[in-house]
Amino acid sequence: MQKKRVIAGLAVIAMLMLVGFGVWLVLDSQKTTAEPVESITVAYSPFELTALLWIAEDRHFFEDNGLNLTLRKYDSGAGSVEGVLNGEADISVGVTEFPLVGKAFQDAPVRVIGNIDKGDIIYIVAPKDRGIRNFSDLKGKRVGTTIGTVAEFHLGRFLTLHGMTLGDITLVDVKTPDGWVNAVAEGEIDAISTAQPYANAACVRLGDNAVFWPAQSGTPVFSLVASTDEWIAGHPVQAERFLESLVQAEEYTIMHPAEARAIVQKRLNLDAGYMDTVWEQNQFSVSLDQSLVLAMEDEARWMIRNNLTNATSVPDFRHYIHTESMETVRPGSVNIIG
Repeated sequence: MQKKRVIAGLAVIAMLMLVGFGVWLVLDSQKTTAEPVESITVAYSPFELTALLWIAEDRHFFEDNGLNLTLRKYDSGAGSVEGVLNGEADISVGVTEFPLVGKAFQDAPVRVIGNIDKGDIIYIVAPKDRGIRNFSDLKGKRVGTTIGTVAEFHLGRFLTLHGMTLGDITLVDVKTPDGWVNAVAEGEIDAISTAQPYANAACVRLGDNAVFWPAQSGTPVFSLVASTDEWIAGHPVQAERFLESLVQAEEYTIMHPAEARAIVQKRLNLDAGYMDTVWEQNQFSVSLDQSLVLAMEDEARWMIRNNLTNATSVPDFRHYIHTESMETVRPGSVNIIG
């Protein structure tokens, strides 16, 4: 009888120990998940080039990868890069390559860590009643764009391809989204070179009076993820997690195209008809390839020819592209010739 009591007591003790161990595991697990995630401040501009950012945010991919995002909106990609360099944000998403060419000429400590889109987004819009019906009619006109952005480059290249230069027009610096639409619609300027969706909005305002020309001539605009040397060196894991979240957004877009499109349409408050037009004009893919370097070299030569820099030679843009994070996250997606 005594022996049975001892055995029963030991069984109770063992059971209590197992229960206690189970409780400890649960509490420890809750402690681990309750630890704060890493915070990143992201600078962006409101263009569909940033689509993968919004899809990743909506589907909680950043959160799942241990990142907490604070978003800072800028009117242009060039402005978002300035925000990063000024310490207002850690990463810029959606900046095009042209502002980074200018920063390379200044030897600024900015580095590209990925590309998330190649798009056809720059258009020239003008009213017919300003005497503009053909390309040559732009000569002598007041043409607006945001100086220092890829829209300026494609305006200049468009003019060159049609036998003109920036010297043949009066270039007007139009800095805000409202200005990109209102300045041409209300007659302050004769034409605007700007990105979607603002080019489309200007066209809608002008109605049947609008002339609408694609400005890129088949050359894509890149949508880049960029940061500084210092931040990348100090936050390699966060940089990789950020890119991994964007890769997951790309995969979601492939598997659920209608849902992905709806997320971007809602987040950027875009018209359904507009989405029908522009969605297929973008190649949403996370990568780094040689075409980016070639585009930057072309833009650098254009800047030199147009006296937009004191430099006389093209920078080695490989020094402004950080490949290690992308190679870790998506091996084989990096094709930069060394």
